[in-house]
Amino acid sequence: MAITLFIYLLALVCWLGGMIFFSIFVAPVVFGVLPISEAGKVVAGIFPRYYILGYVAGIIAVILSIYFAVSHTPRLWWGLAALALVIALGLTLYAGAVVRPKVDSMRTVAEEANPEPERKAEFQRLHRLSVAINGSVMVLDLLALLCTAAALTPHG
Repeated sequence: MAITLFIYLLALVCWLGGMIFFSIFVAPVVFGVLPISEAGKVVAGIFPRYYILGYVAGIIAVILSIYFAVSHTPRLWWGLAALALVIALGLTLYAGAVVRPKVDSMRTVAEEANPEPERKAEFQRLHRLSVAINGSVMVLDLLALLCTAAALTPHG
């Protein structure tokens, strides 16, 4: 159990830690230091790896949380952790496979002096959606971590 639990926790903290580090440190610094067109290119270059981290860590965390929910007590806490992680992984897959390509295709809107209002509004909508999904995944991962802590307490 110790090795399996270690791998589960490592996957969960890598996923959550990567999102927190990118959202709080990397993106604000990149957009604060570089011109918007260059910052957009840097962030667009980071996103494929960012989402791969989410996919791999998310899949590992989901599989192991389900394993713990099925084979260990307290099942309620492990089940809640698994549910939160399944939703978080689904959101991550949607954000990376559906939303990100749309944002990438419209990224030049942010660089244009006078973009078409419809394109600008669509870009802003997609960006807000991406930020909302990212925040939701972080909250769900934190919830899974809390449920994991509860499951590991003596009285679970």
